Amino acid sequence: MMSEASNRAPPPRRRTNLSLDPRLVDEAKELGINLSRTVEHALSTAIAAARAKQWREENKAAIDGTKSWVTKNEAPLRRHRKF
Repeated sequence: MMSEASNRAPPPRRRTNLSLDPRLVDEAKELGINLSRTVEHALSTAIAAARAKQWREENKAAIDGTKSWVTKNEAPLRRHRKF
């Protein structure tokens, strides 16, 4: 049985011009590396990291407040832990 994700059509692609080190492009071609998919994966990873950093910065006050509360009051439900 195929997963739902494998039944979906691939997302549309947009032609984009990039400037890359020609030595890297040549070597990637020799090795059969798909440049579009490789750049897409790297860009997706970079976007996820940037969004995570942005979220941490936006929520820093709340995170620090929770850490401070736990330091002063112990973790909620701590007495129920088995470890």
